[in-house]
Amino acid sequence: MIKVGIVGGTGYTGVELLRILSQHPEVNIQAITSRKEAGMSVAELFPSLRGKIALEFSDPANTELDKCNVVFFATPNGIAMQQTKFLLDAGVRVIDLAADFRIQDVSEWEKWYGMPHACPDLLVEAIYGLPEVNRDKIRVARLVANPGCYPTAVQLGFLPLLETGIIDTDHLIADVKSGVSGAGRNAGVHTLFAEASDNFKAYGVPGHRHLPEIKQGLSNIADRLVGLTFVPHLTPMIRGIHATLYAKLTANVDLHALYENRYVNEPFIDVLPAGGHPETRSVRGSNFCRIAVHRPQDGDTVVILAVTDNLVKGAAGQAVQNMNLMFGFHETLGIDQIAQLP
Repeated sequence: MIKVGIVGGTGYTGVELLRILSQHPEVNIQAITSRKEAGMSVAELFPSLRGKIALEFSDPANTELDKCNVVFFATPNGIAMQQTKFLLDAGVRVIDLAADFRIQDVSEWEKWYGMPHACPDLLVEAIYGLPEVNRDKIRVARLVANPGCYPTAVQLGFLPLLETGIIDTDHLIADVKSGVSGAGRNAGVHTLFAEASDNFKAYGVPGHRHLPEIKQGLSNIADRLVGLTFVPHLTPMIRGIHATLYAKLTANVDLHALYENRYVNEPFIDVLPAGGHPETRSVRGSNFCRIAVHRPQDGDTVVILAVTDNLVKGAAGQAVQNMNLMFGFHETLGIDQIAQLP
């Protein structure tokens, strides 16, 4: 049994993390912090957790997080980097669900996130928490940078093609849709029901904060700098990521066999039968990524379809998957829930 702390447990990612960890047989949740809700019971804010979590939110300044075995940061960008060094020095392992440690280039991070990095020396140590790529490194990591929701779907979709070097890496296209929960729990006009419902739009076309993370990951897989056009979209649903990915083939291979062979031993990757079209509802509430690969009209363009739940495999579920690896538990422990349907 390990002692777990959560910093910032009041957002959508935080409550998803609580839902998962409260059912994990090897976890004892020690503390959940929130400056604003300090003193309020978790069940009062999140009635779904009544009878599962008896804790109150505590002020992070008065919480002994250094007594935990692992601390999750489900906080806005810029918070984890202020506290991580202290926790690591105390022997606590850290999993950051925000972006503080995802991008290795300090100047690139500061450009996209608009603030100086508080501990750039830790960027070298941080392991990018995509288990399908960095499983062995995650097992021994002290600090894991949990991937973003868009980057998870895009990288898993392109991964087999980049590893085998059978596509033109200069002109990759990622056309990706997200549910409204991806914008977080804070109030905003664009996420009001009257604004987001019955509506569909692209955003961030000139540049999105996840772009450098995706390019870094794809370039590391391909072992060369890739060219990527990334266009995110907001869809009128609560949960879900749907990535439609395009690349030009440079070799003639059995694409379906390539994907099946690459992911045959991956517990959370489901490659659909040839001709399949994955749906976001097929992964809702689960840690699965479902993928289909197509070659329209037997041409030289490959189209990959990848769906995930942005709050689970795109955030909290993947964080627990990383925790399982770090502490020697079975990788699927506590996160093998079947998707919710309807």
